[in-house]
Amino acid sequence: MSFEPLLESGWLILSHAVAALAAFVLGTVQLAAPKGTLPHKSLGYVWCGMMLWVAGSSLFIYEIRLLGPFSPIHLLSLLALFGVVGAVLEARRKDIAGHKRTMIILYSGALIVAGFFAFLPGRTMHSVLFGT
Repeated sequence: MSFEPLLESGWLILSHAVAALAAFVLGTVQLAAPKGTLPHKSLGYVWCGMMLWVAGSSLFIYEIRLLGPFSPIHLLSLLALFGVVGAVLEARRKDIAGHKRTMIILYSGALIVAGFFAFLPGRTMHSVLFGT
């Protein structure tokens, strides 16, 4: 494993990857930790900020081009942006069931599923992990 491909990929991809990895770790903690507490709420806003950066920055990454400069991942990014805003609004409206559902969908879809695509051959993270 070498971080060289990631470090050479430019600030956008580097910051996107670092934020995604941090959001994955923090999201795991958030899902396991007690809900409704001040730490949960505070870290939740941090997580949302990271997810806004991850989803927003991905709109400017064009490694996979299927429809002009875009790919299905860009659609997932738009859904994630709306999902983050929706999840915050649900929590503020005290719709805890909706908030929980949206956050689990965001974590699994925007981090795990999209993360899977990041490790496909030809992608930067594949090169980091497998050195190819």
